[in-house]
Amino acid sequence: MPLPDRPLRKLGFLTIGLFDGDDPRPGHESTLDVIRFGEDLGFDSAWVRHRHLQHGISSPVAVLAAASQRTSRIELGTAVIPVGWENPLRLAEDLATVDVLSGGRLNPGVSAGPPVHYERVRDALYPDSGDHQDFSHDRVKRLLDLVRGEPASAFSGTEGIEVFSDRVQPHARGLAERMWYGGGSTRSARWAGENRMNYLTSSVVKAEGDAGFEQLQLSQVRTFRAHHPDGDRARVSQGLVVVPTDTASAEQKAKYHDYAAKRLPRTASPQGPARLLFAPDLVGHSSEIAERLHANAAFREVDEVAFALPFTFEHADYVQILTDIATALGPALGWRPAT
Repeated sequence: MPLPDRPLRKLGFLTIGLFDGDDPRPGHESTLDVIRFGEDLGFDSAWVRHRHLQHGISSPVAVLAAASQRTSRIELGTAVIPVGWENPLRLAEDLATVDVLSGGRLNPGVSAGPPVHYERVRDALYPDSGDHQDFSHDRVKRLLDLVRGEPASAFSGTEGIEVFSDRVQPHARGLAERMWYGGGSTRSARWAGENRMNYLTSSVVKAEGDAGFEQLQLSQVRTFRAHHPDGDRARVSQGLVVVPTDTASAEQKAKYHDYAAKRLPRTASPQGPARLLFAPDLVGHSSEIAERLHANAAFREVDEVAFALPFTFEHADYVQILTDIATALGPALGWRPAT
C-alpha cells in the first residue's frame, strides 16, 4: 500500500442539510445535531453546503451562527457560498459577525461564477442590474479585500452623535487567513493561490485534456501551491464522498452500495456542457477505504480532508457514518481526534 506523503492532520465532514419543504425545522435541527455530534467525536471541522431554491441549506451563515452557540471547539465552514448570489459588503459583515460569535472558528468557502440557472432567477435577484453584474473572480476579490479590512467607505469619524468606521464592522482578526476558494479547474487553483486563499477541492473537477480525475486534482493542488506565497505549506482540503460500513446494518450497507452504484456511471466520462468529471464514491470497510485513499495521488499531497456525507440519507445513517469515520477510518489514516 502506498503511504501518504503527509500525515492526516485535520479531519472534517460536509453535509447538505436536507429538510422537508412542508416542515423545515426538523431538518435544520438534524443538521445542528450532526455538527454537535461531530464535535463530540473529535472532528476538527464541520462544513455545510449552500443550496438556493432547493430543500437544502439556503443560508449557511445563519445555520453556522446557530451551530456556533451549540458547540465550543469544532471549526465551522461553508463549502461553498457562490458569491454571485451575494453582495460582497453585506456578506463580509455577516461572516465577520459569525466569526466573532464563534470565537474565531469560521472557515468561509466561496466560489465565483453566475448563479445556477441565472436566466430563471435574474429578475428576482437583480431586477434592475441583472445584465451588469460582475460574476468573475473580481467579485470574490472584493469580498476578500473587505474581510481583510480594506476601506468600504470614504468616511470615518463622528457625525452628530454617531461614530462611523471606514471598514467592515466587526473586524474579525484572523478571518482573512481562513477564507477558502472552492475550485475545480487549473485556472481557479492558480487564482486562489495568487490571492492567498486556502483551497477546497471536491469530488468534482472540470475535464482538461485527456487526464483522469485523480491526475487533474493532483495537478490543481500543485498549481495552487506553486502560485501561493506559502508554497507547499498552503492549505488544501480534499472533499470526497466517503461512506464506511464497519458498524452499518445489512440494510444500511445495501442502501449505501446502491447509492454509489447509481452514481457510478457519471464517473466514466465528462458530464454536461461544463465537462465535469466526478470521483467515484468510496463505500466499504474502513480498511478498504483507507487503502484506496493511500493510493490516491491527490490525497497523498494533502493533510486535511472534509469527507462529504451523501445527500439523501437519514439522521441515523449519518450518526453511523460519522462514528465509523472518527473511530476507524480516521485512525487508519493516521489521524487522532481533537480534544
